[in-house]
Amino acid sequence: QVQLVESGGGSVQAGGSLRLSCAAFGYTYSGTCMGWFRQAPGKEREGVAAIWPGGSSTYYADSVKGRFTISQDNAKNTVYLQMNTLKPEDTAMYYCALTFRGCGDWGRPEMYNYWGQGTQVTVSS
Repeated sequence: QVQLVESGGGSVQAGGSLRLSCAAFGYTYSGTCMGWFRQAPGKEREGVAAIWPGGSSTYYADSVKGRFTISQDNAKNTVYLQMNTLKPEDTAMYYCALTFRGCGDWGRPEMYNYWGQGTQVTVSS
């Protein structure tokens, strides 16, 4: 049974940083695409970033390019999302997800097979 567990959320002021972690249990990342999504109240879930195993390919939403960095530690079976220069509009519940279908449609939530429970990120102005 695959389980994804996020951590690292919290409350910060605008301009601050947070690092989210997503640990996988019951599976290894090889051959899967890992994504980070976020969902603010009243809004649709949107793709933030994704990574192909080995870090050979990474993908970002335009809204976070240059501020967020996705990475992975295969030894720990963990994917990270380093978030810098945070803005109030980054406030949302953040989820990690896993898909066996590759990263071609990484920004589409319906392409993912497993989801974590989410971790809240709140950025105050």
